[in-house]
Amino acid sequence: MKKVAVIQSNYMPWKGYFDIIHDVDLFIFYDDVQYTKNDWRNRNRIKTPSGLKWLSIPVGPSLDRLICEVEIKSDLWAKKHWKTITQNYAKAPFFNEIRRFFEEIYLEKSWRSLSELNQHLIRMISRELLGIRAEFRDSREFEACGEKQERLLCLLKKAGAGLYVSGPSARSYIDEKRFGEEKIALVYKDYTGYPEYSQLYPPFEHAVSIMDLLFMAGRDAPRHIWGWRKEIK
Repeated sequence: MKKVAVIQSNYMPWKGYFDIIHDVDLFIFYDDVQYTKNDWRNRNRIKTPSGLKWLSIPVGPSLDRLICEVEIKSDLWAKKHWKTITQNYAKAPFFNEIRRFFEEIYLEKSWRSLSELNQHLIRMISRELLGIRAEFRDSREFEACGEKQERLLCLLKKAGAGLYVSGPSARSYIDEKRFGEEKIALVYKDYTGYPEYSQLYPPFEHAVSIMDLLFMAGRDAPRHIWGWRKEIK
């Protein structure tokens, strides 16, 4: 049974995003949908001595566009983000081991599309730093038809999904009966139970960028995302 997840690309997502990717055979970036302001598409949070800090990519206020249509007009944000990251994580145990990976992203490449940046980051973090083997595709490759849930179902059928892994917040609006009619099994991801790990600046916070865990745990990061479940069985 082919396991599939379909989620909008986010900027440097939290560990739960990668947990879902690890669960599936095929992960589809759902970026040909409405861009949402003040969401996770162009921003995320890191830990600092003075509390949580947002790192936001300036993309303008317009809502009249799809995520894949959001342009990045300048590279100035990248240097600022990397400076802020360095100031707050230079003393992290695995910062020097991983810094080269991020320096290439922030200082050596130029990004003109939010979707392009997000997808590249997520793919590379998944494969190179977390060892995830899922296949990645973009929803535009499938030319899905319909609106809202029907469009999602069309996309899943074209992708050959036998099981759909959904984020838990979708429980409030998904029509589970329709998934049964299309013979696609449905499961909701459970984000509870993640173990705490050492963070530089207490109190502990789960809902921060994956960067925090990578700098603090290094190659042991997967154990804190999904590996711990095997340890408690």
